Amino acid sequence: MKTCKRLFIYLIIISMVLALTACAGSQSNVETDKGNSNANTEVLKIGVIQYAPHASLDNCYNGLIEGLKEAGFVEGKNIKIDLQNAMGEQANSDMIAKNMVSSKYDLIVGIATPAAMSAYSASKDSGIPVIFTAVSDPIEAKLVKTLEAPEYTTGTSDVLPLEAQIKMIRAFLPKGKKIGIIYTTGEPNSLSHLESFKSLAPKYGFEIVEIGVTGPSEVASAASTLVAKGVDCINNFTDNNVVNNLSSVIHAADNANIPVFGSEVEQVKNGCLASESIDYISLGKETGKMAAMVLKGEKKVGEIPVALISDSEPVYNEEVLNRLGITLPEEYKNSTSVNE
Repeated sequence: MKTCKRLFIYLIIISMVLALTACAGSQSNVETDKGNSNANTEVLKIGVIQYAPHASLDNCYNGLIEGLKEAGFVEGKNIKIDLQNAMGEQANSDMIAKNMVSSKYDLIVGIATPAAMSAYSASKDSGIPVIFTAVSDPIEAKLVKTLEAPEYTTGTSDVLPLEAQIKMIRAFLPKGKKIGIIYTTGEPNSLSHLESFKSLAPKYGFEIVEIGVTGPSEVASAASTLVAKGVDCINNFTDNNVVNNLSSVIHAADNANIPVFGSEVEQVKNGCLASESIDYISLGKETGKMAAMVLKGEKKVGEIPVALISDSEPVYNEEVLNRLGITLPEEYKNSTSVNE
């Protein structure tokens, strides 16, 4: 009888062990299946070239990430983003682009005209799609054939509201005569903006005094030269060399007690008097949505028209306004102060 009881107990124990082993095996299979599922998720590689380390281009990048996320592409999940900054040097930008092409990235994004030009030049025979943002004149930069049917690349263009800007300058400086402008001779968007601005100037009673630079090291001396020529203010476009060295421009202007007008809100936060500001986060966000269409295979870059972002909002720096002793014009009383 005792022997039977022992045998019965042994059988129960063996049954429990087998049951536990089966459960463990089942759980292991579930975990393995999960692992295989994650392993099978394709991770696409996106290279991002940011031409210079300044806030407006940072905003473009942040908007790009938002746009991709809204379309279902998340860093670390189904995309891997390699952000590299060229530090305002064309040679760096070209080298970064070539390395990204060699690494066979699935998509390259160029933030600002020089970076977009590097990306397109390096990738045009590789089949790697290129999308750009913060390129003011993609036709002049030879990045697209037309805005409607770009063919080579596509992206978003920050069309500066130049007439609204010069109208703002006239309101802030009713007695002003000369506007100083520093531009990079090798940057197509700056050349395009300069010509448009010069054509508008006579309508508002201004003379444009311009100085071209070839690199960042020349910006400070160009600003001092403009001041010596008696300009009433300095106006900045989205020229990357100038924006990246904005502090030296503002320093020269402050010494002469004249204002600097910027092209977007971050420049005003950093010491410019005012700007008709474009939203660069929105610009980047739209770029992210375009990139998502290409990554999903919904469209090729040449099938997506270039998006023009031109809406602006007037902003001003109240501290700079008071320091320079300038009265806020009546028509800008409801504008946004960056100091609030």
